[in-house]
Amino acid sequence: MRKKIAIIGDNFMLPEVFRAKIEKVASGDLDIRTLQTAWPDEPMEFGNPALGLDRVKEYFGHPDEVVDFIGDAEILVTQLAPLSEGMMRRLPDLKLVAVSRGGPINIDMAAARAHGITVVNVPGRNATAVAEFTIGAILAETRLIRVGHEALRKGEWRGDLYRADRTGRELSEMTVGVVGYGNIGTKVVRLLRAFGCHVLVSDPYVQLSAEDRNAGVELVALDDLLSRSDVVTLHSRVTEETRGLIGKDTIARMKPGVIFVNTARGPLVDYDALYEALISGQIASAMLETFAVEPVPSDWPLLQLPNVTLTPHIAGASVRTVTYAAEQAAEEVRRYLAGLPPVNPC
Repeated sequence: MRKKIAIIGDNFMLPEVFRAKIEKVASGDLDIRTLQTAWPDEPMEFGNPALGLDRVKEYFGHPDEVVDFIGDAEILVTQLAPLSEGMMRRLPDLKLVAVSRGGPINIDMAAARAHGITVVNVPGRNATAVAEFTIGAILAETRLIRVGHEALRKGEWRGDLYRADRTGRELSEMTVGVVGYGNIGTKVVRLLRAFGCHVLVSDPYVQLSAEDRNAGVELVALDDLLSRSDVVTLHSRVTEETRGLIGKDTIARMKPGVIFVNTARGPLVDYDALYEALISGQIASAMLETFAVEPVPSDWPLLQLPNVTLTPHIAGASVRTVTYAAEQAAEEVRRYLAGLPPVNPC
């Protein structure tokens, strides 16, 4: 019997990559259909009660169009297509959904369980990409790469950046605090060790690897990390406990003149408090990759500050992220077709 697979990709997670990876590893008579949506050229949405999507977020696609495309498929492979309870009622043949991202936040998971639909994801799909990006972000601030670049674009030759009282510092003489020791945080620590800096980690739910302990990495409380670190970089998940983690009180406990990096998630930070700290000099500079509201408003005050580097939430975007996520999703499809349990059930 032919197994029907619907693939909904986009301009990042290309449907033809999904298809090629599935056809490489899965056997049997497969009926695969693909759809390529316009994300990220068009923005995703974040929940729409009027469309019955109040229990999903970070999705792309109209429910009716998604349902019509999936049709009688048994398997859906996607990155951003939404699936609400109402949509699932219209998809009685759907049994497996492979979401090619770290969390299935575009899926109503309670409804999926109620309808007997297995949902799998790809944890850590972009961990290497974000970790490498984080190192670049830290270097951009510590070695004044952004400052020099912006000056040259304005026709200014900043020879004064060679002054001892203005030039940057080497990571080898700095203490870097890593908040969060998951898939990304552990890779950041591993990369930082190569620079010879002293690394502090704060995460109440983990223990350091033997390799990191032997390299002198310290696991400390958050207050200790904030007071000792020359650079603080965030890699925590957003939970009720971590939402607003970096706010007025925690910023006040940071070492004066600290460099702050957020390549994690916007809700971890109180950006009004961060703005005040950047104005006062409590935080010397910041590199921000994620925001409370995306896209950021054109009149957002942080866009006007000279001591901030900003990028449009691209740390996890790499060619390897695409191929790795597609490979992992394809493996889940292969296992399902072979009657094997999933590797990463949600």
